[in-house]
Order: sequence, then C-alpha cells, then structure tokens
Amino acid sequence: MQHIRNFCIIAHIDHGKSTLADRLLELTRTVSDRDMEAQVLDNMELEREKGITIKSHAIQMDYGQDGQLYSLNLIDTPGHVDFSYEVSRAIASCEGALLIVDATQGIQAQTISNLYLALEHDLEIIPIINKIDMEAAMVDEVSDQIIDLIGCKKDDIIPVSARTGLNVEQVLKAVVARIPPPKGDENAPLQALIFDSVFNSFRGIIAYYKIVSGAIRKGERVKFINTGKEYFADEVGILRLNMEPRSEVRTGDVGYIISGIKAAAEVKVGDTITTCSNPATRAIAGFEDVKPMVFAGIYPVSADEYEDLRASMEKLQLNDASLTFEPESSLALGFGFRCGFLGLLHMEIVQERLFREFDMDVITTVPNVSFNVYTTQGEAITVHNPSGLPAPTLIDHVEEPYIKAQVITKTDYLGIVMKLCLDKRGILKNQHFISPTRVELSLDMPLSEIVFDFYDKLKSISRGYASFDYQVIDYRPADLAKLDILLNSEPVDALSALIHKDHAYDFGRKMCEKLKELIPRQQFDIAIQAAIGAKIIARETVKAVRKDVLAKCYGGDITRKRKLLEKQKKGKKRMRQVGNVEVPQEAFLAVLKME
Repeated sequence: MQHIRNFCIIAHIDHGKSTLADRLLELTRTVSDRDMEAQVLDNMELEREKGITIKSHAIQMDYGQDGQLYSLNLIDTPGHVDFSYEVSRAIASCEGALLIVDATQGIQAQTISNLYLALEHDLEIIPIINKIDMEAAMVDEVSDQIIDLIGCKKDDIIPVSARTGLNVEQVLKAVVARIPPPKGDENAPLQALIFDSVFNSFRGIIAYYKIVSGAIRKGERVKFINTGKEYFADEVGILRLNMEPRSEVRTGDVGYIISGIKAAAEVKVGDTITTCSNPATRAIAGFEDVKPMVFAGIYPVSADEYEDLRASMEKLQLNDASLTFEPESSLALGFGFRCGFLGLLHMEIVQERLFREFDMDVITTVPNVSFNVYTTQGEAITVHNPSGLPAPTLIDHVEEPYIKAQVITKTDYLGIVMKLCLDKRGILKNQHFISPTRVELSLDMPLSEIVFDFYDKLKSISRGYASFDYQVIDYRPADLAKLDILLNSEPVDALSALIHKDHAYDFGRKMCEKLKELIPRQQFDIAIQAAIGAKIIARETVKAVRKDVLAKCYGGDITRKRKLLEKQKKGKKRMRQVGNVEVPQEAFLAVLKME
C-alpha cells in the first residue's frame, strides 16, 4: 500500500487536463505507441467531436523511481460545470489532485469551485501551470494568482507544457513525493466504494470501485450492502487502457468487478461491496445525492417505443449517475419521462447519447426548473412541470430556486457582463479584483433565468473570456405566470412555460412569431396564441394553403363562381373541426434557442 498513489486531475474546461493525462500515460509506457492518440482517455465519440471530457476515466500506471515501482491510479475528470458531479465522485476516490491552470487564461470560475471541492475532502493539491510554451503565457502573473488562492510557495508550482511534454516528469515525481498513500486496513473486512458502472451487452453490468479496506478475490461471493443482493465475483481486475483481470485486488487499488448483473436497478453509485464470508458491518459514507437543476420531458417519437426508451434510460443512468427520471404523460406527446439534468449541456449530451448509443430518436420539451407552490389551503407542492400547477385562484405564492453565481471576467467586459446579469434579475453581492485585469463578481440570481441561454450569451459578449460557476442556495418568492401556447384554441402542454410576469409578454410574442415560421401550412388557417390564464397576450396566424377552385371557370356567371367558393369555405370549416396540427420537433428546439 505504501507504493500506491490515487490522484485526479481538476481544472476549468479546456485547460489541458486530457493532454497532460496523455503525456503521463506515454511517460509511464501504459499505452503503446500503436494505441496512442490525442485525448486517449476520451473514448466516447461525442467527447472527441466536441473536444470536452464528459465522463471521468480511471487508469492505472506503473512508475519506477529510485529502484521502487509505484502504482499510480489516475482519474481524468470533466471541466464543464454541468458535469461537476463526476468531479465530486472522482475526488471522493482520491488522496490527491493535480490542479491545472492555463498560463494564457489564468484562474477561472470552475477552477475555484473544483478546488474548494477537493479541499473539503482534505486532498493534497499539486498546482500546475500548463501551456507555458504559448506566446501569450503569463507565467508569473498566473503563479501569483495561484499563490493567492491556495497559499502555496512559488517553488510548489510546476510549470509544464502538456503539448510538448516539457517538465511532465516533474509532475510524476511530485505525485510520488507529495500525495499520501491510501489509508486502510488490509486485514479488515472488505469495503469497496462503487464510483461508476457501465453496461456491457455480453457481460452484464460492470461496476468500478475503490477498495477502502480488505481485498476482493476472483470467485468469492460478494454482497452489495445498500441493495442487499449477493453475487459471485466472476472476474475482478484493474483498469488499464483495457480491463486487466487479476486473481485479487487489494486495499487502495481501483478496479472493476463482473458478476453477471442484468438489472440496472441493482447497482447504485456510492454503494459498498463486501464479502459474504466476512461482511463489513456498515457501508462507506458515499457521495451526496445529486440535485438536478433543469427538468425537461423526453418522449419517444413513436408511442410504441416507450418501453425501449425506458430500458435505454436505465442503461444510460448506470454510466451517468447524475441523470434522474420518472414516467409522465402529455396530451400532445403521449407517454414519456420527466428527466432531471444538471444543466443544458448535460441535457444536450443525454439526448445525443440516447440517439448514438441506443438508437433512440426522442423529442425534448422546453426545460424548466422546479418551483415550490404554496396553496391557499396551506399546502406546499413541488412543481417540476408547468402543467402540474394548480389553478391560479388556489395559489397563495410561488417560490423559485436562487443560485449564488461566480463570474470571472476581464475588466474590459465588466460593464456588459454586469448588464447581462442584472437583466436576468441578478443581485450583485460582491466584486473582487483578482488582478488589475481580472474581476470576480458574486451575484444572487434566479436559476430559471440562466437555464435558457445565459451561458452562451456570457461567452459571446466576453469573447470567451468570462467563466461561470454556480451553486443553489435557497428558494425565494417570485412573481411568476404560467404562459400557455394555444394552436387553434387547443393548449400544447409541451410548450407551456412558467415565466416571470415582466418577461411574459415579450416571450409569448417571440414564441408565436417563431412557431409561425416553423409550423407547416395546412388547408385551413391555424391560429397561434400565447395566453396567461384566459387572457390572450399575443397572436399569429399561419395562412391556409388555398387551392384555386375558380381555375376551371372562364367567363360565365358570377353565381357559378360564388357557389364554388361557398363550397370550398364549408369544406375548410369542416376540416378545421377535424384537422389537427402537428408540431414539428424543430419547434421544441427553437424555443431553447430564442433570443
């Protein structure tokens, strides 16, 4: 155990975590030259396309120093705020962390929040400045920022270039020297914490764990404490680039177990594995339960794919523990699921993974947050969906979630960033100049205002220099209205939204205009209306496609023409009563991208 080191890499998005992981794997010869490629741990097609890490990836490296061989377990983590739950799980399985800061960009909001997460778990932090080979690198200035942030000495900071491999050897030496070995009793009963799992169609569910005490052997009978189920350990081993079977995995190691589990509900992330022959009395304190921030409905395109969608969601949930879902039905879309996500990017990734990995084509409704509704009878209800709102006469008041937002930006963009935040009903709490050119803003903001397009707008107005991080603090009373969209006087519940009264009129008008562009013309007029309660606040009309019934009348009496027009008018009236309007998928997506 003295020769094991468990560590993760934390940083803001795009600061070079995966590239540094590549260099560490090359130096320790964990990956052969033939298998080596850029971002080797990002093995999901989607991660390569978008250039971001979505999943934490664990891998074991062997490193020799002073004639002694060390086992280094590295967990590469995502940098985006929507995947912070992956980071929290990686941090719970480690004793140390490499904190990477980009020399050209300095400290960003996500760097700070991930650092606080690591310090809460008493991790040993090794600060690293990356991209020192770039022309725009500000090594001394960024060093001062790191010293201010964590109070280390200048000599503790390792300047590296992950792209060229400069000074990467120093990182491995620092990992061995500074990060403590795992604590745990090898002779105690087995306690292994599950931090991830994945579904394999041939072998069932594979669970990844870190052993806190004891050892796990092949062929042993094991028990999952929280679910109470027992299995045979058909295969155990460690995680290299591929899984490597071993006869036993010991305390402090990170490994995997295959035991032919078929049901997704039987494996919970944060559960503890122990042996049946000498069981541990209590489970390890796992991770905190995930709190979804954004809710949206996911529905199959055709109703008979509902059960397939359920199976796909369960398999996806194994690999993405921050996804929550429950069944719901909608008048417009039939049966589907109400899903909770950590943010909009998370929602987009889940939709994309359902399509790519499980071949499920789905419709996603307008995302919203959960509200606490207090009725006149004194009841408190949590509402995730605008259609679940009681009648306006029964509502006493509504509370919406507020977040504490941290925005770090260049001083040049301070004015426009501040205006954007205040337009979104933000309340400025504090403003702190980290350096003469960088400022940190602390604001209280309603979560519902940042759900749509806040992050994209922030990036565009600051030319990519502003970074953003948040955590939910509490619920506060809000003046909200339920906005319904009616097509031919029929409400489309999938397009309903709970919105602040000040923004309702503008939002309703834009929504109607957008739908007018997207809904295909029919043989009859389609009225698109936005309504709050019984009051219509905006209207657009999609004009009918008209067949020219007078084409065959040349000359002749006007009564003949009038008779044909009356006949057409009756037909259109009847069609309006029986015809229904199909809302295309683009309409649901367009709502998300509305200015």
